[in-house]
Amino acid sequence: MILCLDAGNSRLKYGLFDDNSWRMQGALGYEAFDDLVTKLPATPQRIVACNVAGDIVRQRIEALAVKLGLPLDWLSSSAAACTVTNGYDNPHQLGADRWAALIAAHALHAGPAVVVMAGTATTIDALDANGLFRGGLILPGLTLMCAALARNTADLPHADGLYKSQPTNTDDAIVSGAIHATLGAIERMQATLGDEALCLLSGGAAAELAPHLNPPCRLVDNLVLEGLARYSQTI
Repeated sequence: MILCLDAGNSRLKYGLFDDNSWRMQGALGYEAFDDLVTKLPATPQRIVACNVAGDIVRQRIEALAVKLGLPLDWLSSSAAACTVTNGYDNPHQLGADRWAALIAAHALHAGPAVVVMAGTATTIDALDANGLFRGGLILPGLTLMCAALARNTADLPHADGLYKSQPTNTDDAIVSGAIHATLGAIERMQATLGDEALCLLSGGAAAELAPHLNPPCRLVDNLVLEGLARYSQTI
């Protein structure tokens, strides 16, 4: 049994993977990191993790592994893994969470895919049918887009609006603008792969985006954890 840990910018997502299925998955804020052990229904044999949250979080995960007496394997970006090839100019510069999501996407879908992680930041990555990561985009997440307008303008509010195709009030205009901008980026990336490309969508804002997407779309809970689980089977 493997404890998979996805240390993101805002939260730690975790799951217990046993053979080919999940025993459980969950998420917690870093202020509750010490509660993680009490949430596990069984003791794992090892930990597989990726981290984009900085050195302090990395050290806390390493300390957890020592405390539990478990081996710890870090997933970091490489030139190739799990039949996926990394087309970044510098493969090691790609975020570990994006790499894990690409590994999961290629395992879940045999054709070309736009791999979207909609969290604090939104990443939109192009993966062809042969498992080649061809490149991708990074843009602010929906909440960050809205917050930037409130923070850097005199008259725009912290928007609490709804998506509308033609907004008629300021709060809806801000929220809809952020969603439209993200949808446009996804659809332009999808166009580089062809109409048959599937959008694999994950992250906290995925449910806000999915109903409005034109490309074929599949919501996947915890795509990074899925990638970590598949990586764990190769090491």
